[in-house]
Amino acid sequence: MGSKPKLVLFVCVGNSCRSQMAEGFANHYGQGKVVAFSAGTMPSGKVHPLAIQAMRELGIDITHQTSKSVQEFDLTQFDAVVSLCDARTDEFCPATYMGVQEHWNIPDPIGLPMDEFRRVRAMIEQRVRELVERLSRDA
Repeated sequence: MGSKPKLVLFVCVGNSCRSQMAEGFANHYGQGKVVAFSAGTMPSGKVHPLAIQAMRELGIDITHQTSKSVQEFDLTQFDAVVSLCDARTDEFCPATYMGVQEHWNIPDPIGLPMDEFRRVRAMIEQRVRELVERLSRDA
C-alpha cells in the first residue's frame, strides 16, 4: 500500500546555494516519502562550490544537482512550494510567485566566507526537517 511521495519545490533567485541545499536536505531526510526539486527566478547556471562543500561536510552529495529556472516546472504539481529569500533579494525573490505557499527568510551566503555557508546550511536544515516531518505525516 505505497502512497505517492509528496513533491516539494524550493525556489530562490540564483538556484545556486539556498534552494540547492534545501533540495539536498529534503531528499536526504525525505527518504522517498518526500521528493524535492529546486529552481531559481534568475538561475545562475551552476551550483556554488561552497554550497557543495558545506553539504559534503554533512555527508550529503549535491554535485549531481543543477541550477534551473522555475519556468521549467508546473507549480501545480507540487504539494509544497517554498521560497528561500531575504530582504537583500526581495526585488527578484519568488516569495510572491504564483504557487509559493511558504516563505523562509534565509540570507544569501554568496560572496561570504565558508562560516556563513555553514550558518545558512544550519538554518535550512532545521526548516527542511520540520517540513519533511509535516509532509511525511500526511503521506
